[in-house]
Amino acid sequence: MIAALEESAPDGSRVWEPSREHGYHALRHFYASEQLEAGESVVSLARWLGHSDPGFTLRKYAHFLPRAGARGSSAIDAVFA
Repeated sequence: MIAALEESAPDGSRVWEPSREHGYHALRHFYASEQLEAGESVVSLARWLGHSDPGFTLRKYAHFLPRAGARGSSAIDAVFA
């Protein structure tokens, strides 16, 4: 949860502490990581996130691809089995 700041806006509304860990950015990051874990292509994900370069998406989210290469390894293993 994002905590409200002590001071309020001139109109009396609450002012919220900006946080990249909580909020829209976190939701976007969660979405991207879940899509990659599910095996979605980086090209499709880049388009959905509005990235003009899939390379940027890959650099940003590559750490969510722990099984990268697993399909290729399985395919080669099957050939020699």
